[in-house]
Amino acid sequence: MKFTGNLFVLLFCALAGGVNAQNLHKLQQEFVNLRFGMFIHYNIPTYMDEDWADPEASPDIFNPSKLDCNQWAEAARAANMSYGCLTTKHHSGFCIWDTKTTDYNVMNSPCKRDVVREYADAFRRQGLKVMLYYSILDTHHRLRPGRISSRHIEMIKAQLAELLTNYGEITALIIDGWDAPWSRISYDEIPFEDIYHFVKSLQPNCLLMDLNAAKYPADALYYTDIKSYEQGAGQHISKETNRLPALSCLPINSNWFWKESFPVTPVKKAEEIVNDNIIPFNRVYCNFILNVAPNRDGLVDDNAVDALRKTGDLWKNTESYAQLPPNDGLIISSDIIKHKPSDSSWSHDMNIMDFANDDDFTTAWRSNPVVEKPWIEFELDREQPFNMVTIHEGRRNGAVRKYRIDYMENNVWKTLLTGENEKRTKIERFPGVWGNKIRITFEQFDAPPAIAEIGVYNEKR
Repeated sequence: MKFTGNLFVLLFCALAGGVNAQNLHKLQQEFVNLRFGMFIHYNIPTYMDEDWADPEASPDIFNPSKLDCNQWAEAARAANMSYGCLTTKHHSGFCIWDTKTTDYNVMNSPCKRDVVREYADAFRRQGLKVMLYYSILDTHHRLRPGRISSRHIEMIKAQLAELLTNYGEITALIIDGWDAPWSRISYDEIPFEDIYHFVKSLQPNCLLMDLNAAKYPADALYYTDIKSYEQGAGQHISKETNRLPALSCLPINSNWFWKESFPVTPVKKAEEIVNDNIIPFNRVYCNFILNVAPNRDGLVDDNAVDALRKTGDLWKNTESYAQLPPNDGLIISSDIIKHKPSDSSWSHDMNIMDFANDDDFTTAWRSNPVVEKPWIEFELDREQPFNMVTIHEGRRNGAVRKYRIDYMENNVWKTLLTGENEKRTKIERFPGVWGNKIRITFEQFDAPPAIAEIGVYNEKR
């Protein structure tokens, strides 16, 4: 059986991950159209000298004397921003809303005010959309690599339920500390697909964004509705090739959370914010979010307020919108062949088959150049269902043109499909089959295949 053209892909993209592709594309376009917003890193690290706070820091230090979320919103409006996004919980686990899930929260601090509610109300009064940031990594509650339990997953769901139930419409939820090289909490330990559908069950139109661009390829939506880039971490969107809905973030100061030097240190100039970020990013379907960190009084410093006003004077948000192209849908399920036993035709030197399913997109299995039709196969633990395969090439421009996917069922090899796809990341969706092995044979290519990662999934539909 052979599937060609885009009809088959579009048919199954409509059900990819149980997500309505047409509605998701509309939400992604609306997000791109927002163009420019305010990231607000304000949490217990504000009251320390580190962006990553001591997980045992006392709530007593969270004590703003002049907290005014209206001032934040007015500064955002002056810059012609369209939305805000507040750090409801950062990596050390302190919650700045009235949560019932933990005592480690703002209501047990001298502040005793629901900062999330005040922020949401203030931004809506200015006609601005409301987004929330939430960290999966939580060092106070021991939610960290090697210690994940069902209790942690229950806490995450309970906290997200509060945030998505009690504070009105949330345009997007920005997740951090999940499957990042530094957090090392995988999408299997805390199942991404489960959390994703849980969020959508509470607010179907809430985009879920994971700040995971450091790990995953730039040409596919792995585990996120919106591709994100943290400039300070060396993540830069391609202004030539990007075709995905994207977000780029950068602080107006030198750090994400407030530091004592901020009031007397120059901030980024309006010209840099507008000409180096907003305008060029918007042209390639990328929304720019600028972090502005309130100080320990709970106010944005005067120099930052002035820079935001000058930004609004320079940029009026009147350009026409870039129309987002269609994409191949989301990859949100667990990869069932990750680290599973593999075999292949003759490899090139040290680049053997194991590199094609090691969960590392910087390594690759490379076929020896003399092999005319190279193949690679993977063993599953048992016969089980799957309905999607992804192939990501290690070469920047790709080389594979045609390939065949076979699977073994009841000890018999069966041909699943023949793919013809010149994209670097190839996503094949199909009606579910059962098998305990899968093999990809590369039939046409411009250069010997170099395959960074192959994934096999049984996504919910």
